[in-house]
Amino acid sequence: MNYTNLLVSSDNMGHASYLMEQDKNPGELPGKGGFVAGFSSSNLGDVSPNIKGPHCTNTGQPCDYLNSSCPVGGAKLCTAFGPGEDMFESTRIIGRNIYMKAKELYANADQEVSGFLHFAHQWVNMTEVKVQVNSTHMVSTCKPALGHSFAAGTTDGGGDLNFTQGAVEGDPFWDGIRDALVGEPSNETQECHHPKPILFSTGEMNWPLPWHPQIIDVQIIIIGSIAVIAVPGEITTMAGRRLRDTVKQELQSQGSFQDVEVVISGLSNVYTHYITTFEEYQVQRYEGASTIYGPHTLSAYLHKYRALARAIAQDQVSDLPVGPQPPFFEKSLFNLLPKAAVDKKPVNSSFGDVLQQVYPVYRQGDVVSVTFVAGNPRHSGDIRDKTFVAVEIYDNRTGTWEVVHTDASWETRFHWLKGSRGQSNATVEWYIPMAAPSASYRIKHFGHYKQMKGLRPVITPYEGSSGVFTVKASFYYQ
Repeated sequence: MNYTNLLVSSDNMGHASYLMEQDKNPGELPGKGGFVAGFSSSNLGDVSPNIKGPHCTNTGQPCDYLNSSCPVGGAKLCTAFGPGEDMFESTRIIGRNIYMKAKELYANADQEVSGFLHFAHQWVNMTEVKVQVNSTHMVSTCKPALGHSFAAGTTDGGGDLNFTQGAVEGDPFWDGIRDALVGEPSNETQECHHPKPILFSTGEMNWPLPWHPQIIDVQIIIIGSIAVIAVPGEITTMAGRRLRDTVKQELQSQGSFQDVEVVISGLSNVYTHYITTFEEYQVQRYEGASTIYGPHTLSAYLHKYRALARAIAQDQVSDLPVGPQPPFFEKSLFNLLPKAAVDKKPVNSSFGDVLQQVYPVYRQGDVVSVTFVAGNPRHSGDIRDKTFVAVEIYDNRTGTWEVVHTDASWETRFHWLKGSRGQSNATVEWYIPMAAPSASYRIKHFGHYKQMKGLRPVITPYEGSSGVFTVKASFYYQ
């Protein structure tokens, strides 16, 4: 899914997880059943699933290779697509491909992970890590900062302003606005991050709270023959290879973990944006501009993870320093999102009433749509064990309705539209699968609305139901 998607939904990995769980938990609703499929992110910081590549949306021509921009429209109109015709079809195709490969690997697996559990964890001040890169040269990390190309975005979603990727020089216009609003980066920080032209010196911006973490955590967990490196950021393909090789060599050099398989779990623990190689950093595309601790970030991580691996291999984890404790901001946190207003409904109607009814008959492959008088979904609070949507099938044998899809199903979409005068609507769509049985169905919507009783807000549950409709075999499959 790209940044234009306004639905709360899974991405490629999430769809693969959904398909795997549906396969292993037959007859169960999404999120139910005993089999849980987790598809984690590894070193994919510079990877895009949009395999058709970036093109200018106004001309159809390929974007500029170095800057990922268009002659007219800049980076905003340089967008990557594929493999489907839209983001939903692309997610379905890619998610299914991942699921099919995972299913194959799962079915053919012949080695069970077993053995002892080892782990090492350490807090690190990433703004002052010094690394001896050779016999004569020592380098250091920097205070956090984001470069100009950060604001350009990527071909998976470009920025709205006139920034481009690959910028190694600042822009006087934007630098002037930055200086006036948040302050100019110090000379020390600018020199440390070279060749990155700094847009936001976040390590020097501490109001009302620090804009970026200085203290982060590094961690390795070994389960039997599998070593998992927990990386606090989005690490690129080549940076990840170097990190895996470093940890594996250190574990094997001690003789204790000769058959170890090393994997990376990216986006673990605290988030620190991107981690590129030194060479990738010099180009200052989006990933390099978003490597917040400077050009030697990867060297610092290699140094720290090598030390963790050595401590595990030598059984000396207890001798590792814990490191500086991170600050705890619980009492300083604030929320700029105002509380949702009270809900109102049209005259002579109730919450859950149908505004746009379903048709009486549909075919497999059609889309069913129904619109309800709705309350603000925020008033439903914690919905982890609830659903806004249920597609139900009528069981002629028992004379009861059975839920076959919820809002967690790939086949359903729930759109909430905020209207005027405090009124809002909810539209539920059901994309009927080709394998859906011919039967009678209905769609239900569940929610909550808020009203004021004096000065006290009162939250009340409601539900609505479409009319009954029939699904018949598709014309194409009769």
